[in-house]
Amino acid sequence: MSRVFLAFIVMVWASVAGAQEQGFSALARLDRAESGLSEGWRGAAELKLSLSQGVPWRVFTLDEPRRVVLDFKEIDWEDLTADALGSVDGVEAVRFGAYRPGWSRMVLDLARPFAVESAGMEVEEATGKARLELVLAPSDTLAFAKTAGAPHDPRWDLPVPADTTAIAREAKPDWAPTVVVIDPGHGGIDPGAERDGAQEKDLMLLFARELRDVLRRAGGFEVVLTRDEDAFVSLEGRVAIAHQAQADVFLSLHADSLSQGNAKGATIYTLSEEASDAASALLAERHDRADILSGVDLSGADDEVTDVLLDLARLETEPRTMMLAETLVGELKKTTVRLNRKPLRTGGFSVLKAADVPSVLVELGFMSSQQDLANLQDPGWRAAMAAGLRDGLLAWVVEDKAARALVRQ
Repeated sequence: MSRVFLAFIVMVWASVAGAQEQGFSALARLDRAESGLSEGWRGAAELKLSLSQGVPWRVFTLDEPRRVVLDFKEIDWEDLTADALGSVDGVEAVRFGAYRPGWSRMVLDLARPFAVESAGMEVEEATGKARLELVLAPSDTLAFAKTAGAPHDPRWDLPVPADTTAIAREAKPDWAPTVVVIDPGHGGIDPGAERDGAQEKDLMLLFARELRDVLRRAGGFEVVLTRDEDAFVSLEGRVAIAHQAQADVFLSLHADSLSQGNAKGATIYTLSEEASDAASALLAERHDRADILSGVDLSGADDEVTDVLLDLARLETEPRTMMLAETLVGELKKTTVRLNRKPLRTGGFSVLKAADVPSVLVELGFMSSQQDLANLQDPGWRAAMAAGLRDGLLAWVVEDKAARALVRQ
């Protein structure tokens, strides 16, 4: 990272020290009327944010795709929309929201390279009000790539994910509860699909909580949510939570939007290197891209799984996962829930890559379908869907235990 970027990071902590010492709370409010994007001189892009008080913040860039990332001590965005910030040539989109507990993030997706020409926050001593100004000057591909990269600072960074490889498990007694990890898709800075004011992240969290309650009432289940609030959790972090919980089952909940093929109805996905169809491939790519666009730096990630132990774990897990998916579809067919015309599909979803945990992705419906969106907002429909998933899990637990008993014999 260049010295210029390091200077910015040191400066932003010092610039608000006085305000913090005066006893202001960590939660700042954004003044929408005094905030926005605008064209600068000679093709520059300028961002101005007016805050009720100064907060620690930092700025850095990431490449592939090109992004400018701003992190803040938690900000109340007050129902701010990207449209309210305006638009400027060279900035394709702006996203913002919670990133981790107590911290917020704003990401600017860039259509072309920009360099951070200046960045600063001024805090009024009398009132504590603050004004952040960021100027992005046109740059070139090589210069942008040289300065891009997330700084490593424990005050800001997400915790290091737990090892997501297969771990040794002691055999559970038959009476032990089945640990189900429910993963409400998206969250925080990543809203997922959006339509008519509804956001996928909110609908999935609502349904995840309802499904958790249904499973707990059924008995025999211990339920863990990967998030129980509007917070960002990386795909890797979601898988890590499943391992930390010693999960027996992992259910990832989504309701995407697809304009191709008039997609509608509930669908169960299992992991496969090759997608079962073009729509499944597009969904898997979109899920991974959403994680990247939220500001995760994957420059050092290794996409190749070469550990023989992982392959051995999958040999046992894959048939159990297929039985889980087939059982869930079978029980959902007994309900009033409308299924997709091809309800069982495969795709390369990163969130399903826990080698030793049967994992499926449940598309409850597609927000691009007006009927599916209405269903997701209907408590009666959600209750029927939750009951179908509960019955599917109960049936699978019985079949899975019987199959394991045969293997032991």
